[in-house]
Amino acid sequence: MSSPGLRTERLLLRQWEPADVEPWAALNADPEVMEHFPAPLSAAESVAFVDRVSAELATRGWGWFAIEVDGGASFVGSVALVPVSFDAPFGPAIEVGWRLAKAHWGNGYATEGARALLRYAFDILALPAVVSFTATSNRPSQDVMVRLGMRRDPHHPTFEHPNLPAGHRLRPHVLYRIEASEFADQAVR
Repeated sequence: MSSPGLRTERLLLRQWEPADVEPWAALNADPEVMEHFPAPLSAAESVAFVDRVSAELATRGWGWFAIEVDGGASFVGSVALVPVSFDAPFGPAIEVGWRLAKAHWGNGYATEGARALLRYAFDILALPAVVSFTATSNRPSQDVMVRLGMRRDPHHPTFEHPNLPAGHRLRPHVLYRIEASEFADQAVR
């Protein structure tokens, strides 16, 4: 089940192409982009990531999409709709997330792309809810979550990310959630 991609007003969320690998590796090596991740990724790790998520997207039809600006940059980063990959107190769950090259921050691409994936999650996949999470220190991503209409999860507003060791500066995370009905209400307004 190959994904045909999703279009927004300015973006194409699409399958990965060979030309995406080099800019993806560059953004994953950027310390500012990776500030809220445990460590930057090596070029080999970025290549392996693209290989894995391309196959998942082709098989499942949704997952990590490459972001292309219509009539502009051919690759600015990625936006994702993926199952939570660790044992979480709020799981099982589907997460919406994003990672963009620093040169493309501040243009609303993360919000626009993630909103398209939320629409897909609720209208096509008929999911009841979608979550998003990040380190407590990552205010910019939390701001995107708020712009998407997500709210701090009332049952698990914070959690300790189990893939990070105790005491790690990024282990404390915040959890945001949006229900299908809340997203539908936004569309009516």
